[in-house]
Amino acid sequence: QVQLTESGGGSVQAGDSLKISCSASGPTASRVWMAWFRQAPGKEREGVAAFQGDISYADSVKGRFTISKDNAENTLYLQMNSLKPEDTAMYYCAAKTRWSYLPLRRFEYDYWGQGTQVSVSS
Repeated sequence: QVQLTESGGGSVQAGDSLKISCSASGPTASRVWMAWFRQAPGKEREGVAAFQGDISYADSVKGRFTISKDNAENTLYLQMNSLKPEDTAMYYCAAKTRWSYLPLRRFEYDYWGQGTQVSVSS
């Protein structure tokens, strides 16, 4: 079992940067693959970035966002640069036990955090 807790969200202006974190805890926290998803009002939850040995990014964030992981602390990070109003969403941390070829599909994930809100104004 894994518990996920996100933090670091906030309200920023377009072009600003923000770094959010996800802390994983529980008996199997060190044995899961992790990813970031986001969901804006009225839209489906979409994969943003995944850490699965190698990394995957959604096309919309490539070149602007960077995912990283501190394995010793079981903490996942998302550095978000050049933020746009379109990035406004609730950002969720997710974890799964099984490796896959398509790590940005939400149905593959077993555990979810409660989310941290990121709001970007123009």
